[in-house]
Amino acid sequence: MLFEEGAATNAVWTLIVPLKPLSVAKSRLAAAAGAARSDLALAFALDTVAGALACAAVRDVVVVTDDPVAAGELAGLGARVVPDSPAAGLNAALSHGARAAREERPGAPVAAMNADLPALRPGELRRVLDTAAAFPRAFLADAAGIGTTLLSAARGVELAPAFGGPSRARHSASGAVEIALEGVDSVRRDVDTGEDLAAAAELGLGGRTAGLYRPVRVVGRL
Repeated sequence: MLFEEGAATNAVWTLIVPLKPLSVAKSRLAAAAGAARSDLALAFALDTVAGALACAAVRDVVVVTDDPVAAGELAGLGARVVPDSPAAGLNAALSHGARAAREERPGAPVAAMNADLPALRPGELRRVLDTAAAFPRAFLADAAGIGTTLLSAARGVELAPAFGGPSRARHSASGAVEIALEGVDSVRRDVDTGEDLAAAAELGLGGRTAGLYRPVRVVGRL
């Protein structure tokens, strides 16, 4: 099921952002980024969280990570950091983050979002969240049309994440409504490869990622 556009609401969201330890994050980017891979993974997360916190629909961001360096820097931006205590993969981490968010704010609407959206624009994210607020669960497909970059759950509704690989089909099959908005490319543009990073750069990278992009261009011939 697709939904084109929803009326703006006053929903106040908690976003759940998962981040692997930097030593293993963004492994598919290694060919293009070389030694800058872990630095880029951190820059992506910082730009993603900064963009989310600047969104008028977002009250707070919970980051699920066991990386101490990332935890310190993301907390410095204003995110709440919780350890990945399940240590059972991406979806378990997201469910854990949603529970932690609702312990702090019972019944809060929550949305899981990728940590690799370095071109994220707060206004575009608000449009996605305002649309998602009309449904119990909703999701936004990635730029490739295969995966998912954001999954939302309304107050009192379980998040039930199924990220990884062809998650667009899994989230649709689970009953979540697919959000089909135009002009929200920055929320769809996750980065796994050098080509993805070049596409994000065309949209306009956040400051931390932009500061590392030039050496990546040399290494990756982007």
